[in-house]
Amino acid sequence: MNERHTRQEFLGTRSEEIFKNCRVSIIGLGGGGSHVVQQLAHIGVGNFRIFDADHVEDSNLNRLVGATESDVASKTPKTVVAAQLIKGINPRTSIVYIPKKWQGSADLLRDSDVIFGCVDSFSERQQIETAARRYMIPYIDIGMDVHDLGNQFAISGQVILSMPGELCMKCMGFLRDDLLAREAERYGAAGPRPQVIWPNGVLASLAVGIFVQLMTPWHHNHKRVWYLEYDGNSQTVMTSNRLEHLREATCTHFASLDNLGDPFWLPSKAITG
Repeated sequence: MNERHTRQEFLGTRSEEIFKNCRVSIIGLGGGGSHVVQQLAHIGVGNFRIFDADHVEDSNLNRLVGATESDVASKTPKTVVAAQLIKGINPRTSIVYIPKKWQGSADLLRDSDVIFGCVDSFSERQQIETAARRYMIPYIDIGMDVHDLGNQFAISGQVILSMPGELCMKCMGFLRDDLLAREAERYGAAGPRPQVIWPNGVLASLAVGIFVQLMTPWHHNHKRVWYLEYDGNSQTVMTSNRLEHLREATCTHFASLDNLGDPFWLPSKAITG
């Protein structure tokens, strides 16, 4: 094992090789996504697909890991900042970066081992989860918000693991038709959402921990469904109590060949191999 990863030996003798050969896609490289790519680079992930259509702005500097004032001045794409961050940690890493909306290059997600979604909207989360289910890839979603309670504010967030064949985010009650409809009504007028670096860091770390447990499990209490809720006011993280009521439930939203499985997987494998 490479000396830099010796303190990860508890993850298994093959953990370095597993991470090196792993291919991870990260959609959204702002506050949460920039933390995710940094941590994945540190643990030794060798192949990245990173997606973000935006460039660095001054308002990003309170949370975007790796961004500088010179990136604001030069309007550096967030994908470039993320790639520089990754390469600074591990120059041997392979990176494909897509500085545009991921929907136009969704086929690049197909051979991912895990997809991370670090986006703001419910509708985009639904789209990413649908693509992940289509390609039968685990999807880890993170997000946070700040709520105005009148004379004070509340910080909250969540980390969700959506596994093929298991409960989806609609089953868990996180994605709801009323929320999607309300968001669609406000489309284009919602304005920026408050974001700060410390909740992003907490949520990203939880998400990377779930990823590591998926790839190189270090304990036997492994869960195939995760829904963690973060309370930024009390600085606590708890498993959502919604899961307790869903222990016997099965997903009905991705249950048929019409919405589960990549229809091009078998032909492409046959042609190439």
